[in-house]
Amino acid sequence: MSSDLVLVLSTFGIGIVAGLRSMTAPAVVSWAARLHRLDLRDSGLGFLASAVSVYILSALGIGELVADKLPFVPNRTSLLPMSFRILSGAICGAALCISANRMVLEGVLLGGLGAANGAFGGFHVRRLLVRHLKITDKVIALAEDALAIGVGVFIVSRF
Repeated sequence: MSSDLVLVLSTFGIGIVAGLRSMTAPAVVSWAARLHRLDLRDSGLGFLASAVSVYILSALGIGELVADKLPFVPNRTSLLPMSFRILSGAICGAALCISANRMVLEGVLLGGLGAANGAFGGFHVRRLLVRHLKITDKVIALAEDALAIGVGVFIVSRF
């Protein structure tokens, strides 16, 4: 596969991760930057490589994993959560493109579109799995957590 296609798929993919779990994508991008897998130096997103960012984003990511299982948490496709997921995907997509010396706008668009797809796709797939497999929502949510973390780590490890 060409490196251009890999970057497009990776950028869209990190957006999908943000659509599934809005704080997982920034947490894995921050860890990758901190571990020098992503080069964000001399960019507006260079702060993601700081230890403070890694710890804060990791804590927020863990908090989101817990909060997702609570009954009062709003639907991911409602306006505010969806807006935040798209923003998260756009920032993470931009970080990947900055690291690859590509246009930031490409990353913003692909990451944001990936997040919208991940949010709606994840929502509908989760509902279908619960209904057809007769498995509780919490079990499917845990599998979704593992998928988001695994895919996020896989994507940033390719840089």
